[in-house]
Amino acid sequence: VQLQASGGGLVQAGESLRLSCAASKRTFSRYVMGWFRQAPGKEREFVAAINYSGGSTYYADSVKGRFTISGDNAKNTVYLQMNSLKSEDTAVYYCAAGTPLAYGSRSQYGYWGQGTLVTVSS
Repeated sequence: VQLQASGGGLVQAGESLRLSCAASKRTFSRYVMGWFRQAPGKEREFVAAINYSGGSTYYADSVKGRFTISGDNAKNTVYLQMNSLKSEDTAVYYCAAGTPLAYGSRSQYGYWGQGTLVTVSS
């Protein structure tokens, strides 16, 4: 399984950004896809996950209502639409794939892409 995250950048607070995670073929239909983030000096934390086969999505409370995770199975790509960005959203964002029992548990995702940096200036 190969994952390639992209779409990070520098934005102002209140603006939007969309991250993409291109996965190797059939990854999206076989695994739960998740987004995690890691701010400087902090642990990597769960952001959102999507279970394509079940059509379910899951979000951290800190991003609920602002971020939307979605996927395109034909393109093997997962997206994270981030709206109303805040300075506290600044972090390196990672996409991951796995078969977690607990969607927010990073240890249960077996595959990780490289990160993409999101910087939100206030």
